[in-house]
Amino acid sequence: MKTTVIPFLMFEGRAREAMEFYVSLLPDSRMEEVKLYGPGEAGPEGTVERAVFTLSGQRVMCTDSYVQHAFTFTPASSLFVDCGSDTEIDALFAKLSEGGEVMMPLDDYGFSRLFGFCADRFGVSWQLNLPS
Repeated sequence: MKTTVIPFLMFEGRAREAMEFYVSLLPDSRMEEVKLYGPGEAGPEGTVERAVFTLSGQRVMCTDSYVQHAFTFTPASSLFVDCGSDTEIDALFAKLSEGGEVMMPLDDYGFSRLFGFCADRFGVSWQLNLPS
């Protein structure tokens, strides 16, 4: 078996909603496998025990944690997306930041023609870039 690295996101009850949202936004994205907690299992029935989805060819795993933690997502970890056009980055940034937080609005910051940094409504941080 070959060694792999896969980003892993831990939600608190909204993993399925987040996955469906992300997959709807990015090309070459799909749900691969979703295992939900059933009756009498550790987590609340119907929440995500473990799931794998693909975002523009990148596999991502996630779960709904049934354990209460003193932490959640932080901007120190983010998903970085190189977009293919002005139209794509504008639309993606608008959808991802809706109901979330804009940390750096779309602009030319010198290191990129167009760049934006936001957290979505689930708390996941995104860096969107339009390469020169």
